[in-house]
Amino acid sequence: MATPDWIVMALYCLLMVTIGLWSYRKVSNTQDFYVAGGRMPWWLSGISHHMSGYSAAVFVAYAGVAYSYGFTLYVWWAVSISIAVFAGAIFIAPQWVRLRLSLNIASPVEYLASRYNVPTQQLVAWSGVILKLFDVGAKWASIGVILNTFTGISLLNGILLSGCLSLFYISLGGLWADALTDLAQFIVQLLAGISLFVIVLVKLGGASAMLTLWDRLPPENSALFNGPYSAGFCLAYALISFLSYNGGTWNLAQRYLAAPSASSVRRAALLSSALYLVWPLILFFPMWAAPVFLPHLADPTQSYSLLAKTLLPPGLLGLVLASMFAHTMAMTTSDANAVSAVITRDIMPTFVGKLRKPSETQALRLARLTTVTFTALTLVVAFEADRFGGILDLLVLW
Repeated sequence: MATPDWIVMALYCLLMVTIGLWSYRKVSNTQDFYVAGGRMPWWLSGISHHMSGYSAAVFVAYAGVAYSYGFTLYVWWAVSISIAVFAGAIFIAPQWVRLRLSLNIASPVEYLASRYNVPTQQLVAWSGVILKLFDVGAKWASIGVILNTFTGISLLNGILLSGCLSLFYISLGGLWADALTDLAQFIVQLLAGISLFVIVLVKLGGASAMLTLWDRLPPENSALFNGPYSAGFCLAYALISFLSYNGGTWNLAQRYLAAPSASSVRRAALLSSALYLVWPLILFFPMWAAPVFLPHLADPTQSYSLLAKTLLPPGLLGLVLASMFAHTMAMTTSDANAVSAVITRDIMPTFVGKLRKPSETQALRLARLTTVTFTALTLVVAFEADRFGGILDLLVLW
């Protein structure tokens, strides 16, 4: 990390703080805090949905898949999600807005009490909150690893830096801050991704390398399905994505709940679907080309980071790090907002009678308190990641 890289990172952090302070003025009640008052523009909702759908795992675990197996990553991951979100735009996304308008919900499981019963709602709410403690903790730990790799900052300090920065803007501005930082993060990752894409193309000989690259790689790397990633795997992943990206993953449901109308949320979902179809072709290209620059790599999951450190000049390296940072923060803060909504709207009123009809001031204060408390607990899990078996076990086993 050279001085220009540190300047880029500092400016990025300053931008996040500024957005948090600006968003604070837009939040006057819990509807604003959790679903942006149902006033989020379709384009912002669509970009936020896209950004909240994947984290730094793309630059680590998926980079390893791209290095070892090639083009199939785009087929089973990007295309599957794009189709799933497109189908959701037709069949599911508009239903979230109708639920908010008819039942005044601000939580992705709040409607379950009406649709089924309170025990069903509580089972889903409690299991989801506990699951997210480990899931978000693993993401903080991932940020710590990435910051340590690029900057030398200790894991503990990296986790604290990212956690405190995220906690500042999400507790002030709620979903508004989350969505607006997603927009800023989208622009950052666009600049970083295109920069590395162009540099890799130049190093490979120009635009024609988009086609000729595959002649320099093992033949199976250009196949639609390769290794364990078969057509059956792709179909299974598409089904899982259909359930997850259309609301099974709470933070993505929040984006749909925030739209003002059924037509608006449909446009948001279509935008997110289009981004999943187009953007990964640019994002993944350096990952596919990595074996040309870094042959016989012992740990393919390091390929993207090593490629960036090898090819990028000072300043752009900081931009790529900010891009990785941005993706994970987009997921962690949106998860914190969604879980806080479930705790304050679904869990606590069931056990504390006076919270069933709190004043707007009390409700908003409670929303911020639960956001801070949940995020603090996930940071503790991140600090103790090794005791849980490491990041992978946190994400999978626990």
